[in-house]
Amino acid sequence: MSQQRLWRGRAFLGASLDGYIAGPGGDLAFLESAPGKGRHTPTSDSVPALVWETFFPQIDTLLLGRATYEKVLTFGDWPFPGLRVFVLSTTLSDSDARVSVVRSVEDAVVALERVEAREVYVDGGKTVQEFLARGLLDELTVSTLPVVIGGGTRLFAPGARAEFAVRGAHVGEDGLVRVTYEVLRP
Repeated sequence: MSQQRLWRGRAFLGASLDGYIAGPGGDLAFLESAPGKGRHTPTSDSVPALVWETFFPQIDTLLLGRATYEKVLTFGDWPFPGLRVFVLSTTLSDSDARVSVVRSVEDAVVALERVEAREVYVDGGKTVQEFLARGLLDELTVSTLPVVIGGGTRLFAPGARAEFAVRGAHVGEDGLVRVTYEVLRP
């Protein structure tokens, strides 16, 4: 995987102040909370971080981890019509025509090259961690909610090391501290 990639790996995650991207059992309810609603002090957004409305329209391909894919299935309507979606899983069947299953990170890279992906949204805690560790993540936007949830899935795996450059940041009226980072290469 040392050849020049033609696609950018990008992640867009919500996290609690104590660094969790999901609560125990994969619970995402905290992402819908509005702690301190109406009491936040927004900051200047002269160089803002990405928000969903500026991030998602740039995406041509989505790569989900299996657990994230299974969570998306509980949302009701499929939220990605018309978007090319891959799911990284060693056990999932190929029965959902809306997605293509890839069995390894290496298979995902080959599939992304084959479809000539350009802007790849990498989603799912373990998948984001794996792509970061392998040098396949180029950008990370984190929206930190002003809430502590005390446990669950961490944003970064124990022992993870990475360096980033801030490309934009702001605090919205909703109290989310949004930061877009470029992943730096050694």
